[in-house]
Amino acid sequence: MKNLSIRFRMTFWYTLAMILVALFAGGTVIFMGDAVVQKGIRDNLIETVEHNRKEIEYLADLDPVWDATDTRHVALAYGEGYLVVDDDFLDAVNQVYSSLYTDSGELLYGENPISRASTSVPFQNARLQTLKVEGITYYLFDRTFSADGMTGLWLRGIVSEEQGTAQTQSVVRYVLFLLPFLVLAASVGGYLLSRRMLRPIENFIQTANRIEGGNDLARRMEIGAGGDELHRLAQGFNRMLDRLEKSLVAERQFISDASHELRTPVAVISAQCEDALSAPQTEAEYRDALGVVARQNKKMARLIEQMLDFLRLETHAERYPREEVDLSALLTDLAVDMSLIRDKGIELTWQIADGIAIPGNRELLSRMVSNLITNAYRYGREGGHTHLTLERVGESVQLTVTDDGVGIAPAEQEKIFRRFYQAEASRSGKGLGLGLSMALEIARFHGGTIRVESTPGVGSSFLVELPEKKSEY
Repeated sequence: MKNLSIRFRMTFWYTLAMILVALFAGGTVIFMGDAVVQKGIRDNLIETVEHNRKEIEYLADLDPVWDATDTRHVALAYGEGYLVVDDDFLDAVNQVYSSLYTDSGELLYGENPISRASTSVPFQNARLQTLKVEGITYYLFDRTFSADGMTGLWLRGIVSEEQGTAQTQSVVRYVLFLLPFLVLAASVGGYLLSRRMLRPIENFIQTANRIEGGNDLARRMEIGAGGDELHRLAQGFNRMLDRLEKSLVAERQFISDASHELRTPVAVISAQCEDALSAPQTEAEYRDALGVVARQNKKMARLIEQMLDFLRLETHAERYPREEVDLSALLTDLAVDMSLIRDKGIELTWQIADGIAIPGNRELLSRMVSNLITNAYRYGREGGHTHLTLERVGESVQLTVTDDGVGIAPAEQEKIFRRFYQAEASRSGKGLGLGLSMALEIARFHGGTIRVESTPGVGSSFLVELPEKKSEY
């Protein structure tokens, strides 16, 4: 079953369900139909007995009302008078037989197909009784008389439950005839419906195969407008493809940029080694060559370490557990330490609100702020100023690093957070172009954002917004 198509399995289970429903519905119809028929038989029995009861009257004397030529009525001597009975009384109406008895069980008039067996059933006024004779169930209904001269008389009606057999069999035949056609029609309809519903999935498979075969992440699922589950699946799949495409482009760019950044130190090391080995050198020349190799090696080591940091943050975020971090205390200690650097004579000042704590990772938050301050030192002017602030803004925490350095051109402000990007006008050669990218990733890791406000020749401000609300760790 697992190897069969979804369409076949849907049709199979749908057909099986329809068969069960049809059997249940057919059984219910037959059962209810038989119940209705039997109720109709019993109601007809009671109605017939009540009608025939009214057709019997007592006369103390037949003269002068009795017409001897009247063949439609029968006169029976009873007590001190006569019972006059309509001759139609003898006819079985809808197979309901009526018969007139005395208290002792003597049949006075009428017809009873099970007269001998029915005498064993005592008379009970206005009460329906049942009697089984030779496997056939009969319904009995008795009515007594209370008029003058008619006491001690009983009118008994009898009918067989098999009277409704023909009607029940007719219902069964219709049910057995119609149900297979209904199940077949439902199965065909279910197959066509499943085929129509699964058509978008076929589109998914074809699109996925084309993406796999051509490595073309630009393709998207196209199933038209709609809001059902399949359309939401297609939208989710397309969003996933968007992210994969962006990730692939970013990964290719990252590899390209990393290769470019590593190419220079590798070329320098290779050139120094070849030059040192090409001819005998003095001790000072060897030391200079080794110094160049050591510096380039250190640069490559820092680059590789930061690249690994990016990889760990993106793919192994569980390595950075979250806890409640006292951000005010963390930034105060960090500002005190980094104020001692005073690179290019730049003075670091700070204004940090007390009691601000957020859920996060202490190591990553420290690195993010360090990167921003280091960036301010690197591109600040001689004898300039850098200012760090921390404050609450609504339900968020805002952290700002402001400098009065060279600033950033508007065209470059959207690019500075790219990996390995450095503004050409400000390149100092000391950085790798990864500090701001790492700061952005760390902010996103904590559910926050970073934006820059800068004016060339005036300075820059980097604003970080982080949520302060508690979260699950």
